[in-house]
Formats: sequence, C-alpha cells, structure tokens
Amino acid sequence: MTESNSTQLQPMPTDWQRALAVVAHPDDLEYGCSAAMASWIDEGREIAYVLATRGEAGIDTVAPAECGPLREREQRASAAAVGVSVVEFLDHRDGTIEYGVSLRRDIAAAIRRHRPELVITLNHHTTWDGGVWNTPDHVAVGHATLDAAADAGNRWIFPELTEQGLQPWNGVRWVAVANSKNPTHAVPAEPGLERAVRSLLEHRAYIEALTDEDPETYVRRFLTENTRELSARFGGQPAVVFELFNR
Repeated sequence: MTESNSTQLQPMPTDWQRALAVVAHPDDLEYGCSAAMASWIDEGREIAYVLATRGEAGIDTVAPAECGPLREREQRASAAAVGVSVVEFLDHRDGTIEYGVSLRRDIAAAIRRHRPELVITLNHHTTWDGGVWNTPDHVAVGHATLDAAADAGNRWIFPELTEQGLQPWNGVRWVAVANSKNPTHAVPAEPGLERAVRSLLEHRAYIEALTDEDPETYVRRFLTENTRELSARFGGQPAVVFELFNR
C-alpha cells in the first residue's frame, strides 16, 4: 500500500455557511456526494447547484430535444430529495464542453451570484481511481471550477460581470473535488445515505437506460459500496470523500 493510499482522511472543514456545487451533468452530484449534501443541509448550511449542461446527450434512446427537459426535471427532483432548492443550468452542450474563457466566465459569474465559502466539483483528473478514463466534460468543468474560484475574486479578469452587477467575490476558501482519485478529506456518509439513495433514484429514466437491474437495488448497491470503499482511511466509517484545495 502506498503512502497516499494509507494516509488517513481528514474531516472536511465545518466553519462555513454557503456552498456552491458546479458539475457537468445531471446525476454527477448524486453519484458523487449527495450524502454529504444531505448532512450539510441538516446542519443549516446553504447549498446551490450549478450544472454546465442539461444532460441532453446522456440517454442513447432519447433524442436531445426530449432528453434535456427530462433530465432537468429529474435533477430538480433529485436536488429536492436532499434539501437543495436552487438548481441552475449554464446550457453548455452536453458531451462537447470546452475548457476555456467562456466556461470560466460562466462559473465565475455563478460564484459571484452565490458567494460561497466552499465550492464543490467532480473529479477533474483524466482518470478515475483504478485507471478508468474520465470524460472530457468532467475534466473541463472540474478544471474550470478550480480556476473560476480565483477568477471570481479578480475584478479585472471579467470586468463585464461587474458591469452586470455581479461584484467580485474573493470569499472562496476551499474547492472540494468529489470522487477524486487523490482524496484528502471526508464526510461521514451514513447520516445522509438514505436521502442520497432517494436522490439518485430520481434519475430513473437515466438509470433504466443504463442498467437492467432493479433501479433501487442498483442505486443502493452502488452508493453503499462507494461509501465503504475508503472507510478504512476514515476510522472505519462509510465516507463521502473529497480532494480539498485551500485558497
């Protein structure tokens, strides 16, 4: 076992009130960290979701014009299952998101609107743990979110945002990357696990196209196994893990 695989995961910071989660697609957060979202909402914290796309290219048997609205509805219901009421879509094109100035600007604008102390995104590395290749959308949005956390505080990078009434926000203290292959911190999963199951189940159309297994059986097995995977590095507790970057 390497040192990075044996190092104990640290508890996530708790001295914050507002978080913003920025991911590429509907279901990214539900596969990644919704048990943590549920627990944080229980503690009285404010969390908003921003999605780069509506997931319109995500179901092979459903055309994008129909799939986008369907997956948007599923995402809003999914967020509500863990207590999140604010869900925004940036309307980048699913499957072809490009890292660049436009994406950074859109995410920086969202950070300025919501003024979070904690920003959450999904694995930005080119691979998942185990060497499975990541998707370009996840990589682009993850990288852009890390960069936009700084962009949001610099009035000279996107001055047009200030002209639109979005004042600079330099209050982001951390960016937490869910499902990173290099996790450093964790949140106990069990308090929010049942709501995480309900939340992922709201993506029923997507799940039914993905697997022939009973949706609840599939969801419960996936989330249980996923949260137990690194429990040995978190005092034996099932855990939602993050790679935490300080700012």
